[in-house]
Amino acid sequence: MVELFEKELIETENRSSKGNQFKWRNGDIWYKADYTGYEGLAEYTISNLLRMSSLREEEFLLYELEDIKYKSVVFHGVKSKNFLEPGWQLITLERLFKNVYGQSLNSIIYKTESLENRLNLMVKETERITGLKEFGVYMSKMLTIDALFLNEDRHTHNIAVLLNGNGEFRLCPIFDQGAGLLSDITMDYPLGEDIFKLMDWVKAKTFCDSFYEQLDVAEKLYGSNIRFRFTKKDVADIIDRVPCDSYSNEIKERVKAICFEKMRQMNYLFNAPWGRG
Repeated sequence: MVELFEKELIETENRSSKGNQFKWRNGDIWYKADYTGYEGLAEYTISNLLRMSSLREEEFLLYELEDIKYKSVVFHGVKSKNFLEPGWQLITLERLFKNVYGQSLNSIIYKTESLENRLNLMVKETERITGLKEFGVYMSKMLTIDALFLNEDRHTHNIAVLLNGNGEFRLCPIFDQGAGLLSDITMDYPLGEDIFKLMDWVKAKTFCDSFYEQLDVAEKLYGSNIRFRFTKKDVADIIDRVPCDSYSNEIKERVKAICFEKMRQMNYLFNAPWGRG
């Protein structure tokens, strides 16, 4: 357990549509507390499964579980290493587009008629502003992860690039999967409900409300760029390492069941050979 203080509390613009988790930075470590359910378990599970994918280590943020004492309350949550090198900052696409165009990227997207045009606009304009190459491949990877793990909170504040003082840009590690795996048991996906019914209710937020429609468009435009090699045993091993005093067996078994069903639904990501990854 780590004890954190108000001076370490941070405000970010990466606001969830369901409210704000407490977030802190202590030295070179960032911490996030659970807010609506088991966000920490979702972050931990997804990021550790991404280690068994064609992604390189620097392409995603790895989260580990941590209990956090803040004032008189103990929260379950996660910690991750600071990936920002000195002189670099994270800038969300929402802020990037507002700085350049004076408009919300989200509003620009939803004023554009076809889904293909929405994603193409986001990618082409981001590449034009930043000079980054293959941002479409990056988006394809991100949207694949979100579809596989049902991350319902990938809005334009949760997609970002890195910027330094010389005006140079880099791709940002993929982060913030805490809204995946039906982690919100406070409002939308309560324990005890049929998970298959709940899985059908989950809506995407990037440029339409369907994970599969988003992914179909991304794969059509930019290809399928990520593969997975984890098995059901790998999923179980990762989750079974979690102490019961952090998350109940009911929650852990639910997360396993969700992962197993999504592996079945999207088995082409496991059976195909490594792509460009």
